[in-house]
This record gives sequence, structure tokens and C-alpha cells, in this order.
Amino acid sequence: MPREVMDGDGTRWSCAQAYAGLSNDAASEEAAKVEGSGDRYRVVCTPSGGAQSVELELPGGWEDEMPDEELLAAIAAARG
Repeated sequence: MPREVMDGDGTRWSCAQAYAGLSNDAASEEAAKVEGSGDRYRVVCTPSGGAQSVELELPGGWEDEMPDEELLAAIAAARG
């Protein structure tokens, strides 16, 4: 299930672990894992407006444990 956050400009970002659409949860989890990084996963965040999607590398548990401010900071950093 995607996690949604809203930035200061009013853009709503929908973030989901990469490959979340695979049929097998274990397979999608493994496919999204960043090779050689321990417990980090590829996450794709898609905006509601005209901004471009960004790909992030976030620690496991980001869906429930990462504060919104940290997720928004990661999105902003990825956007440059």
C-alpha cells in the first residue's frame, strides 16, 4: 500500500516500494532491496502535480517508522 505525504508546495507524493506490483511479496521485497546495502530498499515517489517521479533508497521499515519530514527531505534531495 502506498504511503502519501504532502510537501510545503501542496504536492501530494505517493510513495511505494519498487516492484510492489509483483505477485509474490517475498519476491518483490527481494527485488526492491538495494544490492550490497544491507537493509535499504528502492522506493518510487510519484507526485500529484507536474513534478517528476523520484526514486529513493530508504531503510527497511520506512513505510511505518520514517517521519513525514524525513521522507519529504529525501524527496527534495532526490529532486536536486
